[in-house]
Amino acid sequence: MRAGRRGRAVLGRLARHPGALCGLGLLVALVVLAVVGPYVCRWSYSDVDYTALRQPPDARHWMGTNRIGQDVFAQAAHGLRKSLLIGALVAAVATGLAAAVGTCAGYFGGWTDRLLMFAADLLLVLPGFLVLVVLAPRLRRWGWLALAGLLALLGWMVTARAVRGMTRSLKEQQFVVVAGLMGVGPVRVIWRHVLPHLASFLITDATVTVAGAVVSEAGLSYFGFGVQPPDVSLGTLIADASDVALVYPWMFFFPAGLLIAFVLAVGLLGNALRDALDPTTVRPSGPPRGAVSGLA
Repeated sequence: MRAGRRGRAVLGRLARHPGALCGLGLLVALVVLAVVGPYVCRWSYSDVDYTALRQPPDARHWMGTNRIGQDVFAQAAHGLRKSLLIGALVAAVATGLAAAVGTCAGYFGGWTDRLLMFAADLLLVLPGFLVLVVLAPRLRRWGWLALAGLLALLGWMVTARAVRGMTRSLKEQQFVVVAGLMGVGPVRVIWRHVLPHLASFLITDATVTVAGAVVSEAGLSYFGFGVQPPDVSLGTLIADASDVALVYPWMFFFPAGLLIAFVLAVGLLGNALRDALDPTTVRPSGPPRGAVSGLA
């Protein structure tokens, strides 16, 4: 019941937050475009119209065509879907791994803490971009899932360290100590008593990770180490049109605009979630206690 009341309070604060409404509306619009866009367009992302090479937007091609006659709208919708899938998968895996490693290290301490933090520190000192550049070409046969796995593997360490510190603080709280003295197992204590108090941080971190993963995928694809042809993503579309952005702007600015809009939407929603989930940001809805009615 307490969780239900807290959930309703969080939803109420989100509904009153202008950033949440703007970010959620923009994010929903992008998701709808990614899911529905390829079906409402008469062209597939791989279709070629040889009668319309570098065609400006018109009734047949809503966002024009690229160098070889492929529909820019169909390609951008498909690329947005692929980028969103990669971002969501990376955020889920990286945040879940950070939560598991951080809570175990902070709660159990000792050798468990040392080994897990040694692994995190070892991955932190590795140059992530260099690792991706070296390993990505060798994992191409597994497609975009391998790229998402690499991004998640290299993106959980900082969050895990923060979760470890918060878990060590929560471990000393009375409700956690009492649960342990009552014979509740450590896994159940972590699941029922520690992770719920970390939910606001983990949700906010996941939103940031989604945006970071999409931008990282776009950057890798721009340099040829991400999604490979004939598949497309926002990064590959931006890379293909970067040298003709001023000559044929529809080829570049539509996918680039989608990438900017997604990062903006996730940023707005993440800030709103942080404010709504953080109890220190809650303000009373009525006048301050002791205020005299009618006074300015």
